[in-house]
Amino acid sequence: MISVVPSKRDLTGACTDSLVQVREVLEDASGAVRSIEIDPATDADVRLAHEAGLVLVREVLQLRRPLPLDRSSSVECRPFQPGRDDEAFLRVNNRAFEWHPDQADWTDQQLHQRMAEPWFSARGFLVHEHDGVLDAFCWTKVHPPSGEEPEMGEIYVIGVDPAAHGHGLGTEMVLAGLDHLGALGIGTAMLHVESDNHTALRLYDRLGFHHHSSHQWWEAP
Repeated sequence: MISVVPSKRDLTGACTDSLVQVREVLEDASGAVRSIEIDPATDADVRLAHEAGLVLVREVLQLRRPLPLDRSSSVECRPFQPGRDDEAFLRVNNRAFEWHPDQADWTDQQLHQRMAEPWFSARGFLVHEHDGVLDAFCWTKVHPPSGEEPEMGEIYVIGVDPAAHGHGLGTEMVLAGLDHLGALGIGTAMLHVESDNHTALRLYDRLGFHHHSSHQWWEAP
């Protein structure tokens, strides 16, 4: 694995400034590029990846929208309680994200690692219960200003138990998270979503999110 942040190598080995955003390049023994990870991806990056014969295998979109919203959530949520809600959260998370390459099959260790991060706030980790059983959550994260980027509030993970689908709970949980971030005085919300998660994309489009950037993974066929 060769780390190239930043790098002046293009996908064919020539010198260029166009791929300074490439995060990782994997080469085989002959030096041929087998895979790359680009974040954020530009039109030039995509063109060069195609020229190198690579195919896009995964794309995660970053979406943004201004805060506050002109509507609020209609469901009652409460903050996550570490030690009490761990097992219930993991159950819902792993049912909701059974298909996901990063979020599936979480364990106590992964949850506790996230809770040990300096950005973790239980107040921003909202859960919903039905008849005393946790069935949905919206975990938010606050990013401090960095460079030219303003302070932003992220919908870090939003999940609904499949048994609770079909009642608009996903929309309400996103709204609850955005309500929380807006109440903190944050002016921009952001989130990440798989480019092939069409159900989520339709939801975020209805809530006024727009595409900001793409994180892409390319591999040799």
